[in-house]
Amino acid sequence: MAHMKYFYELTISSSPHVHGPVTTQTIMRDVLIALAPALLGSVYFFGFRALVMTLVSAAACVFFEWAYCKLMKKDCKVYDMSAVVTGVLLSFVCPVTIPYWMLIIGDFFAIIIVKMLFGGIGRNLVNPALAGRAFLFSWPVAMSTWVAVGYENAFGIFDSVTVDTVTAATPMGIMHQGSMEGIRISDLFFGNIGGCIGETSALLLLIGLAYLLIRRVITVRIPLAYIGTVALLAFLFPQGGNDRFAWMAAQVFGGGLMLGAIFMATDYVTSPVTHLGQIIYGIGCGVLTILIRYFGGYSEGVSYAILIMNCCAVLLDRLGSPKKFGAPKKEVSGR
Repeated sequence: MAHMKYFYELTISSSPHVHGPVTTQTIMRDVLIALAPALLGSVYFFGFRALVMTLVSAAACVFFEWAYCKLMKKDCKVYDMSAVVTGVLLSFVCPVTIPYWMLIIGDFFAIIIVKMLFGGIGRNLVNPALAGRAFLFSWPVAMSTWVAVGYENAFGIFDSVTVDTVTAATPMGIMHQGSMEGIRISDLFFGNIGGCIGETSALLLLIGLAYLLIRRVITVRIPLAYIGTVALLAFLFPQGGNDRFAWMAAQVFGGGLMLGAIFMATDYVTSPVTHLGQIIYGIGCGVLTILIRYFGGYSEGVSYAILIMNCCAVLLDRLGSPKKFGAPKKEVSGR
């Protein structure tokens, strides 16, 4: 019998190959839902200008991504809502007093420079929202002017002129001096403090964490390793002779730790994917946060700690990657 040859055409697409109901859009939708309690809290604490800031920032990020894709004649995927999440998060890490034009410049930097010029979603090296915040510190006064909570927004919705009589020091600024004078843990937990609009209430952010865990959008490894490391180091090394437990609670609930550990450090693109890598990554973020808070010139270290560890994500994945079963060990050179 003559041998018959069959030729099959195999088409291989880019990963992932497993189809399921989870998409980038559904993930980003869940993240936005998890951020909703903190957004409502920001309106309650800082007035409707916080809501307008968030909407303006989200709209600007969507526009910049759409405009870049149109200009470069690329497939536009703003419907995946990743730009919306970036805009919301960037507004969350800004004070309510920041001018809109400045916030929009931060949006431009986050979307165009950090995200799109590196290839778009999935290819950026660092978290766009945090990079945008770091860039906005080109205007340090605007990024460090805090309004006292409960002042019913003296700046209105469109006015961003600051008023000395309503500005207030943040708890992180006070603790940077080794003091806890006037700081109540309950205020830190519920959000009755000055600070960036989306980071003040630990309770509302923890509600968002619970939602993300229930929806299995993230795992607990990175937030637990990050927050646990900060808590441990703060407990072991309190400053200013303060009570260990009070100092630890203030460091955990104060500043942007909860927002950063839950929504920033867990970014799929810029964090490790291996289990061990995620744990080391979280610990590294915690150590750097404490070092910057204790010894840096800036009272808050969450943003820069995460950005630094973003650059180490690939290396941490190599350290945490499982060994192939049965694979021979590499020979040590010189033996």
